[in-house]
Amino acid sequence: MSRVSVMAVLASFSLSALAGPLVIPFLRKIKCGQTVRDDGPATHLKKTGTPTMGGLLILFGVVAACVPFLNGYPRMAPVLFLTLGFGMIGFLDDYIKVVCRRSLGLTPLQKFGAQMLVTAVFAFYLTHYTDVSLAMRVPFLPDTYLDLGAWSLPLLFFVVLGTANGVNFTDGLDGLAGSVTAIVSVFFTVTAVGGHYGIEPVTCAVTGALLGFLLFNTHPASVFMGDTGSLALGGFVAACGYMMQMPLYLAIVGIVYLAEVLSVIVQVGFYKISGGRRIFRMAPLHHHFELCGWSENKITAVFSIVTALMCLAALAAY
Repeated sequence: MSRVSVMAVLASFSLSALAGPLVIPFLRKIKCGQTVRDDGPATHLKKTGTPTMGGLLILFGVVAACVPFLNGYPRMAPVLFLTLGFGMIGFLDDYIKVVCRRSLGLTPLQKFGAQMLVTAVFAFYLTHYTDVSLAMRVPFLPDTYLDLGAWSLPLLFFVVLGTANGVNFTDGLDGLAGSVTAIVSVFFTVTAVGGHYGIEPVTCAVTGALLGFLLFNTHPASVFMGDTGSLALGGFVAACGYMMQMPLYLAIVGIVYLAEVLSVIVQVGFYKISGGRRIFRMAPLHHHFELCGWSENKITAVFSIVTALMCLAALAAY
């Protein structure tokens, strides 16, 4: 690993860790408290009022650590753009909900439209201003790429939006989304360094910023990342996948995100088809395990272990 990468991870960790004691009291002062759903697990009711929008700590650490190295690592720019773009959408949604006291935040149409716009800019930049191809590396088949031609762009939109919202669904327990994504970002760092993709400073910065954020987000959390953090991390994961021509690998390293999304789709679909019956006790999937008696720490640990094992499988597939 280069000196730049080491500097990026240490700088982002230090910045997010040091900013926490300043930002969290400020969020509490302006009453950026989380509103917990009444239909969620009863144990979550005590979290009402915990400051949200803590994803700002992550974004601050990542941007401040990466900007000095942008000239030397121009391939970081699309990753930072998608991370910040989705983070700003999440910030607007959080701000409207917790500061403006409008419980719905952005409407689904507004949120979807904004995500489509940010993804379109990313896709345009990727195809016109970089040498990155939309052909995808096939897992377990060295030097084999899948090119879908005209279907590549629709797939890009599907992958980016699906990944961002998958991380968003995962952010439901203290430390869960942060821990899982920290492991995924380590995987991207290893592959970026090994493959000389030129994005390792940003992958290191995200790893460091998440470690700093987890100092305040592990159970019992003193701050939540909110949509500000979860959508930003989703954009980061998707951008890394495409900058390294590895979107197919996201189904492996992002198995937790995928399981969370599928659990919601299956639950809602079966509920409508069966006239009110459920497959899971509650969706997303982590709530099902909560209602089965698992503690938040156990769920976070198990999901993180599964992610780590799948990242090792992805390295083998690479």
